[in-house]
Amino acid sequence: MCRHISGTDLTRIDGIDVITATTIISEAGWEMSKWETEDHFVSWLRLCPDNRISGDRIIGKGRLPTNNRLTITLKMAASSLRLSNTYLGAQFRRLRARLGGPIAIKAMAAKLARLVYRMLRYGMHYVDKEALFYQTQHRQLQIKQLKWKAAKLGFRVLEAPAA
Repeated sequence: MCRHISGTDLTRIDGIDVITATTIISEAGWEMSKWETEDHFVSWLRLCPDNRISGDRIIGKGRLPTNNRLTITLKMAASSLRLSNTYLGAQFRRLRARLGGPIAIKAMAAKLARLVYRMLRYGMHYVDKEALFYQTQHRQLQIKQLKWKAAKLGFRVLEAPAA
């Protein structure tokens, strides 16, 4: 149904089903030109962090209260990614382990909002790359950071052959 209205299939995004897609269209509309950038859209949804910054230092963190149905729907969609064997699911599990549940849900809801914005504004198609791709990509990043830290301390990391 939403594909006929907006021209894109929002249900291709993991965690977004038909009910969520219709809520997105009914609350925000299918025309995203109201918001200049995706950051403006995320801010309108109150999914951005509320950091008070002075002199490049965070001096306080606040909570942005919201009663927006779309925000609540995106948070519910983000929390459904916990058991998903997809790229977004793997990213959510890593964020949840590092940041805790509520912050990870808000961060993933913001990511979902950005994906929705891009799909509706630019007609982008979402293609899932699976959890294994994310884990491999994350492992490569960890190896790169480990080699950089070792070089900074004057050491060199050599990869051992797989047994």
